[in-house]
Amino acid sequence: MNKELKLAEELIDFIYDSPTNFHVVNNLKSYLQKSGFKELKEEEKWNLKLGGKYFVIKNNSAIIAFIASKEDVIKNGFKIIGTHTDSPGFKIKPNADIISEKYVKLNTEVYGGPILNTWFDRPLSIAGRVILKSENVMKPEIKFININRPILIIPNLAIHMNRNVNKGVDINRQKDVLPLLSVINKNVEENNYLLNILEEELKVNKEDILDFDLFLYEFEKGKIIGNNKEFISSAKLDDLSMVFSGIKALTSINNPKSTDLIVCFDNEEVGSRTKQGADSPMLSSILERIIIAFDGSREDYFRALSKSFVISADMAHAVHPNNLEKTDPTNRPVINGGPVIKISASQTYTSDAITSAIFEQICNLADIPVQKFVNRSDQRGGSTIGPILTSYLDINSVDIGTSILAMHSIRELGGVKDNVYALKSFQQFYEL
Repeated sequence: MNKELKLAEELIDFIYDSPTNFHVVNNLKSYLQKSGFKELKEEEKWNLKLGGKYFVIKNNSAIIAFIASKEDVIKNGFKIIGTHTDSPGFKIKPNADIISEKYVKLNTEVYGGPILNTWFDRPLSIAGRVILKSENVMKPEIKFININRPILIIPNLAIHMNRNVNKGVDINRQKDVLPLLSVINKNVEENNYLLNILEEELKVNKEDILDFDLFLYEFEKGKIIGNNKEFISSAKLDDLSMVFSGIKALTSINNPKSTDLIVCFDNEEVGSRTKQGADSPMLSSILERIIIAFDGSREDYFRALSKSFVISADMAHAVHPNNLEKTDPTNRPVINGGPVIKISASQTYTSDAITSAIFEQICNLADIPVQKFVNRSDQRGGSTIGPILTSYLDINSVDIGTSILAMHSIRELGGVKDNVYALKSFQQFYEL
């Protein structure tokens, strides 16, 4: 297996082992610790060393990792890659069991903006975190769970009962997408189906279960596909491919001139307005604490910001071969065509001529191709964490991503070469 395919398989394994934002962060924690990074706690005093490698976790679902510059943290500023750990899908509601005829369904709520019809007729499972009683009321016990077997499915209605299904139908989020869990078994207690599963999986008493944050995920693992093995077909490429590349890049760097940092926020898909989201003090507080730990003042903090740069790394849209008219006439990224600089006159992306030029030169130094994306002028595009960060952090920023098809589908399509290009561009950025 060549290096490109090996890296693609690593990405697929990382995504499959990270079915929820909590698992993403827990896996990153293990990876960082093996790479010599030390965990910092928010409630403790930080004693940092020049050249030290550290990470901080927020709410089990967001993480910031950094390498402190050996030269001068204040003088050389920060090089930051911003990503997010969450993906669109379904979250399980409290009191989730619903008995319908002889079936057991789970009550769910749509999280973010998934393409709903792609979730039908797929083997699904459950993962997340479960909160248990402990001796300290203010610090309940937290357990991560991944059931890791196909136990759910959202069945389609037969075409004989829905003759217009191929012309497009409206999907009701409360009625049509509730996953089927089981058929009622007289030998099983006819309530608390989900709690019984959690009790068995975690080997705890269900009376000790206080609450949970549980999500559905596609059970089938991603694959490398295409006639020349050029595509990656997988769930959660948005945005775990950028998380993967950013972490790989950071852990490959030694003795950076600036303080190199990656931040993996949560809740980007629902607006980022949480304590662990981009629209929170999480990043700014940690940046300032780094400066303080090296005896810097608040003025030093602002001086460092003025010399810093953010790459807001999220996915980009590739031109769709069956829908060419949906893409801008002159800016048409393709899969495996290199990282994409995302530009918007409305500033839903932060890229401007200066920051775009900087990133383009980074790609040139890394000897990789680079592309640009602008929405059609008659279509409203999405946004990223970039504009949120720069609304309260005085830092130059560019929005980039690798191009994919079927964004927000249960299974997105990206490129094997783009996975390599992203890593190389991030490594080059950190090494400047």
